[in-house]
Parts: sequence; structure tokens; C-alpha cells
Amino acid sequence: MEVTGDNLLTPEASNQIHGDILESIFNHVPLVDLVPASYVSMSWKLAVSASLQGGGRRRRANRTKPWLLIYTQSTRFPHLTTTHAYDPRSQVWIQIHEPSMKFISALRSSHSTLLYMLSPSSFSISHDPLHLTWHHIKAPLIWRTDPIVAMVGTRVIIAGGTCYFEDDPLAVEMYDLETCKWEMCEPMPSVLKESAASTWLSIAVNSSKNKMYVVEKSTGVAYSFDPSIKKWQGPYNLRPDHTARTISCWFIGFSSDDRLICGGVIGDDIESIKLWEVDGESLEVFREIGEMPKQLVEKMKAINSADDAENMIYFGMPMPSSISMSLMDDFVYIYLSSTVGGAIIMCDISGDDSGACNWTSVKNTTVNDIDRCKLTQCTVTCCSKVGLDDLDKALSESRKFYVKETV
Repeated sequence: MEVTGDNLLTPEASNQIHGDILESIFNHVPLVDLVPASYVSMSWKLAVSASLQGGGRRRRANRTKPWLLIYTQSTRFPHLTTTHAYDPRSQVWIQIHEPSMKFISALRSSHSTLLYMLSPSSFSISHDPLHLTWHHIKAPLIWRTDPIVAMVGTRVIIAGGTCYFEDDPLAVEMYDLETCKWEMCEPMPSVLKESAASTWLSIAVNSSKNKMYVVEKSTGVAYSFDPSIKKWQGPYNLRPDHTARTISCWFIGFSSDDRLICGGVIGDDIESIKLWEVDGESLEVFREIGEMPKQLVEKMKAINSADDAENMIYFGMPMPSSISMSLMDDFVYIYLSSTVGGAIIMCDISGDDSGACNWTSVKNTTVNDIDRCKLTQCTVTCCSKVGLDDLDKALSESRKFYVKETV
């Protein structure tokens, strides 16, 4: 089904269905289709809202959950891009057709919600849910090829990832969107000298405290950066004392209520993946949240197509470093970031103290639309909390949404 800005206004509203029955129906309607439904009448608009947030006599709403956005882009100019999204609330894949835009370079992402493009002369970032708006600013003073980039309040932090001819591989710069100026900050800790790039680091941002957290994926050694004083704090060791098995790769992210969540890949052959809750101040691991079921671990690593088998020849079996994690609210996506396909694993973390952890998986149908010549393409993945207002704005700006498959 196609949803565009041209079909937002529907024919005359029907008064035959209303109240709790209408809410129950909307509970099973894909989010993109609720946009035109909300324009039918005021009663339908209220029913749409109630189906997402709860209300009336209904026991539970089918709440919105963060989307996983996958951008497949040609590595060659003009960097033609295809956009797909998975909506876990509706359990559908969506292809998004966007107006053509000028890419100054290949798309990048080193944080769950932020996209950026970086060239020697310019720097562009986008941090809204569907990346409708891009901010074009001057390039940083130091040329970088694989930096970590994060949005902390009104400041953009760019660290590490420098070219080999630059003097300081640990250099940190900060751009203030209000003053429109770059500032140099304290360099990254020297212990990160050999891993100061987004390939080897996982980052997370605490929006309420305006701090950025960085963990070395191979060791679990973490630091925090405070942009207000331009300094680093740490080191902190995320490795749980009671863990007997070897943790070969680490990831971090913030869920709701400022809970810092740590993910660890167990074993060099990806035996398992665990999630822990971390104290936001001391960065001490104090509670295990859950462990990915064995069958889902195997499903994530499985060869699903002839293309995947062919890629195995060139890239080998999935390694711990090929695992990526995107986290927002109480929802975690875990997937292979390499060119080898596999299922995308999702974990819905309960926001209360019960420690409930619901693991599910979805087939990555976007691989069917990717060119067989994977060497000429790159894939960028991010996570966004998409609501009706975001979809409404996107439709008004000529974006088109095609529901591809119901899982």
C-alpha cells in the first residue's frame, strides 16, 4: 500500500464504528496508515491517539516503538540511496521514497539516531526521526575519515578517526549550533589511541545530563565526556566480575529513564549475547537484564540466501566485531553490520523493576533489494522514535511510504 500526501484527506467519515471498537481496530493498523485515518473526523483522530497511548476502557494500547532505518547507498558519486524502515509496532517493512538530495559524501552514523556526511570542505548532520532536515556547517579543522560523532544538547561532538597524516589521532572538536563555532576540546584518553575510531568504539548520549559515553568494544573500558567543561572522565570498567565466559565485544546505549544498557557478545564465535543495566554515575554493572535465546543467536548468524553464501567466501564467517546494537526507549535492535545477511533480533525491555525481557526476530527483507555487487554499496543503520507528527510532516514534504511486507 502506498501512503502519500495526496491521500491524507479521505471521504466522508463513517459513524457506524466508534469508541472502543474503533480503537481496537486501529490497534492493528500500521502506523503509516493511521495518518490518513486521523484526518477522517475528530472522533477518529481521538481513537487513533487512544490506540497508541491507551485510554477509556481499553486495557493496553499498541504503543509506538522505535523504528530501525536502513540506508543502502552507492559508494560512488552521486551516492544513490534507498531507504527502508522496520516498524515493530506494526510488524511491517516500509520503503521510503524521498526527494532527490545532493550528497556531499557517503552517509555515516556512529550513534543510534544521528546521520552525517563529512568531506574536507563541509559537514552535514541530521538528527530528527526521519532525517527530513539537514544542517550544513563548516567542516571541522582536522580531517577525519572514521570519527565518532554525537549530538549532545546543542553541541556536535566529533572525536578521533583522523587521517594518518594528522598530528593528533585523539583530537576532539565541538560545534555549537547556537554560536555556529568550532572549539577544540581535551583530546581523547591516550589508552584509546589505537582504537580512536567509530569502528572500534561504541557511544551513547545521556540527553538529560548532556554527557557522551564511549566504550572500547574489545575491552569494555569506558569514559564519559562533558561538553560543558570539554573534559573526559574515567576510565571505568564495564566488565562484570561474575562473568566467567569471555566477552569479546561491547556496546552501550541509553533506554528510557536514563538507564544505561550494556550489551556483550560472548565468545569469539558469538556463542551468546547478554544485556546488563549499568549505573549511570559509577558505570558499574549491577544487574543482568537478559540473554539472547540460543535459537535467535543462530538465526542471526544463519546464511539466508545464495548472496549470503557468496559473501561468506569474500568476508568469512560473522565475527563479534560485525555485531551492532541500536537502542532507544526500552527497545534494542541487534544485527550484523557486515555485508553478510541474517535476521534482525529485537529485545523489548520492560521499563519497570521486573526485569522482563521479550526477545523476537524479523527477517531482513531489504537484502532482496540490494545489488549483488556489495562492494559498490554501503549500509548505514540507525534507530528513531517515529510518531504520527513525524509521518505527517514527511508526507507533506513529498515523502512516500510503501508497506512492503507484513511479518
